[in-house]
Amino acid sequence: VVILTAIGIAAIGWIIALYARRIHAAGALYDYVTHGFGERVGFWAGWVYYWGTMALTAAIPLIFGGIVYGLLHDDIGWKSTPPYWVWGLINCGIIFVLLYFGVRISTRAQLTLSLVSATVVLGFMIYIIAKGGAGGDSNSIKPFLPSSSADGWSGIFYGILYGVLIFVGFETAANLGEETADPKRSIPRAILLSIAVVGAFYLITAYAQDIGFGLDAGKWGASIATGPLFVLGSKDAFGSVFFDRILQVIVILDITAVGVGAAVSTSRGVFAMARDRRLPGALAKVSERYGTPSGSILFTVGLCAAIVLWTRLGHGVLTREIPGVPPNVAVFPEYFPMFSWLAGYGSFALAAVYATVALAGIRSLWDAENRAALVIAGVIGCVIALGGLWGAIYKVVHPANKIPWGVLITLILGILLSVAVRGRRMASQVLPELSEAGAGGGS
Repeated sequence: VVILTAIGIAAIGWIIALYARRIHAAGALYDYVTHGFGERVGFWAGWVYYWGTMALTAAIPLIFGGIVYGLLHDDIGWKSTPPYWVWGLINCGIIFVLLYFGVRISTRAQLTLSLVSATVVLGFMIYIIAKGGAGGDSNSIKPFLPSSSADGWSGIFYGILYGVLIFVGFETAANLGEETADPKRSIPRAILLSIAVVGAFYLITAYAQDIGFGLDAGKWGASIATGPLFVLGSKDAFGSVFFDRILQVIVILDITAVGVGAAVSTSRGVFAMARDRRLPGALAKVSERYGTPSGSILFTVGLCAAIVLWTRLGHGVLTREIPGVPPNVAVFPEYFPMFSWLAGYGSFALAAVYATVALAGIRSLWDAENRAALVIAGVIGCVIALGGLWGAIYKVVHPANKIPWGVLITLILGILLSVAVRGRRMASQVLPELSEAGAGGGS
């Protein structure tokens, strides 16, 4: 799954990198699709994409709060620790501070947190591989064979949907085009390098987890509620009580980094669409002191906080039952079903837009780039993205089976909004510093 997803994302990433050399606007994918298929389709894509990144951003405070609470209350024994939703709101505050006071602070914080967490996790995964996995003899070629999938290709395509999720964020560098000194060079390099690094990292970690559970998909799946990394890091597997706590701290740092990246993408995208008056103009307000999009940042963080409170007041909102486990035996933590649904929604929405970007690139870059390479990249990117979408529809159980309908409703609302609100010409088409000649396509 990781290999197939990496190939598809690399193809899409190459097309996005080509666009990033020509268009440096904060809207990124919204601008790219507009230049390929025109303003109306571009708005639809931007609408779906940024609601997708909004869902991913809103999912972060929930899982952050849950893990922090679990570490302090269950593992360390601090029984009076604030509940998960309080920690979730604290995470919202952290994200606001990092976003509001400038892109350098947010990107440096994100890179530092990611580097620390990735180094520890990668070292642990290599240790599991060196130990031979469960029983010391689990190293095998089986994890790389499609025939190893219990549900065949339908299971693989479902995995691709969540495989897309591990690459989500590779394109967010493009949202910083207006805040980067040399976007024509820096943005494409950051996009392609991030895909390569993330692909290699998750290939190693996925393989290590598979053999860590003895190539037993059932055991691996049963660890989801607790967290596969924490199960493998426990004293009963490859770690210890102390190391398991270290892993939880590392995951908390990593979650914070992911939240910052998702929030950067969302806030800049909302800002770009508001600047073009396709969203309320108040969301395009910029801080005079820091030059950051304060209106869209407040909207993004405020909605995240609202979802945390909604989840608490709604007692989880969604069903907490674990498939195949009687409710009187165990249920998911209150925050987990909403986190999982938001993550699935975001992944589905982004996969749909990735496919659209791939097609837009073929159309608008046809006369500027190697046509054969464009077709190959576009087809590969579309096939992988559409495969992920199919995996989210075929034989999926409640409440995840409502995710495609949620994205469809979002698209319909976007279509209705585009009819009601005309907007104005995009900034990337009006301001010469945001694009170069030859970037345009359909209109």
